[in-house]
Amino acid sequence: MSTQTKTIRRTTVPQIAARKGGEPIVSLTSYHAHTAAIVDKYADFILVGDSLGMVMHGMETTVGVPLDLMIMHGKAVVRGTRQALIVVDMPFGTYEESPNMAFRNAAKIMKETGCGAVKLEGGARMAETIRFLTERGIPVMAHIGLTPQSSHVMGGFKTQGRDEETWATHEADAKAVTQAGAFAIVLEGMVEPLAAKITKQIAIPTIGIGASAECDGQILVLEDMLGLNEWTPKFVKVYGDLGPQIEASVKAYAEEVKDRSFPSEDQVYR
Repeated sequence: MSTQTKTIRRTTVPQIAARKGGEPIVSLTSYHAHTAAIVDKYADFILVGDSLGMVMHGMETTVGVPLDLMIMHGKAVVRGTRQALIVVDMPFGTYEESPNMAFRNAAKIMKETGCGAVKLEGGARMAETIRFLTERGIPVMAHIGLTPQSSHVMGGFKTQGRDEETWATHEADAKAVTQAGAFAIVLEGMVEPLAAKITKQIAIPTIGIGASAECDGQILVLEDMLGLNEWTPKFVKVYGDLGPQIEASVKAYAEEVKDRSFPSEDQVYR
């Protein structure tokens, strides 16, 4: 008697794009196979963000993250997942110089990791590059508002859109990347009314992080929402206080090693 197993298919770029105005899109970051396997059960797409430089490697900003590091973590996340679309950030310095440079590096990311799309920062100034990539078969998620790779120019991680006179620039950025072929756009660190307005103006899904509940989806850094970082941004809701739990577990282990109660009879071989 033959048995049939249900084939699990990954979420595709067209499926994410089709969610505009529909059921909200769920996303989180992940940097390794272990957490990715958990997130995969609930997320529509997983972002291997260059935030891994700060979260996993102790960097002060994302600027110093190299391409090879993104590829290494991207491979791990792809290996740990079965159904979510995997999007990998293009790190600073790998796409800004020219569309040709961006294509070479984006193709390298997709070929070596097996991911389904890349993400890059920038609005109207990156429209030509986004069009160049999408016309050559590389799906692109755009990212405007607070763009961490530009933090040195911005003077830090500052909320965007507090001055209504700047709104037109952000709206123009959103329209430019949409027209260039991006399939979705991350709106980061943006005042709520501006993010809501942009969401209504463009034909592709908006993914909010520190933006608006009216965005077509939301994303958070996994370690932020699990309470693993000492400082939590205003826009993060902490869903699990894992930091103190981990410390308490490590402390208990250390104490038992010192008093020789670990390993006990249950943990040794006879």
